[in-house]
Amino acid sequence: MSPELDILAPTLSDKIRARHCDRQAVVYVRQSTLRQIEHNRESTRLQYALTDRACQLGWRPEQIVVIDDDLGRSAASALDRPGFQRLVAEVGFGHIGLVLGIEVSRCRFRRNPDRYSDLKPDSIPE
Repeated sequence: MSPELDILAPTLSDKIRARHCDRQAVVYVRQSTLRQIEHNRESTRLQYALTDRACQLGWRPEQIVVIDDDLGRSAASALDRPGFQRLVAEVGFGHIGLVLGIEVSRCRFRRNPDRYSDLKPDSIPE
């Protein structure tokens, strides 16, 4: 495992069941601005490297989907993030067993909280 991803190692693998690995794993990659993409290349690299972590947790490479449609898009509104909309839809349909991302503090729809739940482990359908 790469040293940068060691922080993800404790306890996560204990929570993963076969039913999770039967579904896709998603790596959600995002930077807020084009400037961040240009100047924070290490962050982008680390985000893409989460595909390796999904493999280590039991997903086959062909099961891993990278959603990077939102590179250079602000998180101010989910409506302006087609990648995030796709992610929420796939989670809602029960197609996703794992979502990986570096910074997920803004992974929710804030304008309509009754319609969409936060992307937390307890919101993923069994």
